[in-house]
Amino acid sequence: MTIMESATLVTTKDLLAMPEDGIERELSRGRLREREMTRRGRRHTRAGGNIAGLLFDWLQKQAEPRGEVLVGEAAFQLTHDPDTTVGIDVAYISAETAKANPDDVFIIEGIPVLAVEILSPSDKQEDVLDKVQDYLDAGVPLVWVAEPVFKTITVYRPGTDPEMFTVKKELTAEPHLPGFKAPVASIFG
Repeated sequence: MTIMESATLVTTKDLLAMPEDGIERELSRGRLREREMTRRGRRHTRAGGNIAGLLFDWLQKQAEPRGEVLVGEAAFQLTHDPDTTVGIDVAYISAETAKANPDDVFIIEGIPVLAVEILSPSDKQEDVLDKVQDYLDAGVPLVWVAEPVFKTITVYRPGTDPEMFTVKKELTAEPHLPGFKAPVASIFG
């Protein structure tokens, strides 16, 4: 599915005023990106649920105050002027970010510690890499791209080469999620 990108700059306020009409919309450096609603199949939703569960289990072992695990295209405004506002499949936010954003807020202001994108059959590599670059440019310290068909997780960190984890490896997240470890196979099982 092709993402259509606007030529004029759009703000998050403009984005929120747009109709809910089956079109997914995000902002990348003020540019509106639109595409038909992605159909998320069983592999996609299972991987998302498993990742969220693993993160939740890890989080329960952490000292207070704890951050939060968010799922289901959680909306984040990562940057301002120009705005980058995206939906993230699974995210972990710090306790500070959670405290700064009331429970009833629609869009989280700030960056997550971890952003997880789970690929769908309709995703194009160029579009996913553009989104990963938006995360890194905004200062997200850890990005995972989960590929349910090939059962891999590619880890992106600012200033380093991507690292791929297969089902034969264990996924870690040091230093950002201290002590987090999970067999990649557990994500896709």
